[in-house]
Amino acid sequence: MSDTHKLTIVLATRNKGKLKEFQELLKDFAVDLKCLDDFGPIPEVIEDGETFDDNAYKKASFTAKALGIPAIADDSGLAVEALDGAPGVHSARYAGKNATDEDNIKKLLSELEGQANRKAAFHCVISIAVPTGPALTYEGSCEGEILSTARGQGGFGYDPVFYFPGFAKTFAEASMEEKNKISHRGKALAEMATEFDKVLKWLKQRLAEAKPPKPDHSQFEHNDWSLPKMV
Repeated sequence: MSDTHKLTIVLATRNKGKLKEFQELLKDFAVDLKCLDDFGPIPEVIEDGETFDDNAYKKASFTAKALGIPAIADDSGLAVEALDGAPGVHSARYAGKNATDEDNIKKLLSELEGQANRKAAFHCVISIAVPTGPALTYEGSCEGEILSTARGQGGFGYDPVFYFPGFAKTFAEASMEEKNKISHRGKALAEMATEFDKVLKWLKQRLAEAKPPKPDHSQFEHNDWSLPKMV
């Protein structure tokens, strides 16, 4: 299908890996998926929401309004039962603004020291918004537990200490294919992809509704468009 018949959607990220993942997922649909680097500079979105849903919607809505086209954004993180859901929306900066993955893991294990309840879950929310504000939401979760020591060389974030019983290994020990099948993000993406044909119809309908109505030219039928006569 030619690009002229594809709906342009921006993925609110500058991460090329994430863009490729979404493009591969939606390759059979009539969409031209771009990322923020394909456009001029726009302000960074401050992710100050109280929930993953808040942050995903804020990023998608802000980007859609700024660029005037539909936008997709996601937010995810780790929620630990014994820590009342922490680190939650602060997962990426749990040990500070410029914290590394190792810093965050070290703080998490310190907070859980001596704690018998190690239950935890990764959560992901994907938001698809149009410039006028409305959005669709898709969610995915994966339950596991936090180990006392890191295991595995793969993955990122908290993967080395997140143990998934179904695989009897941590996310950092699992292959990318294994992880994508059961991960929080994988589930949210799969749910979105399953009904993306409906998503496209919804997007096109919302975009059509946002366009101003065509002028009623009948009101100009009897106007005299000739130049005024010189006196």
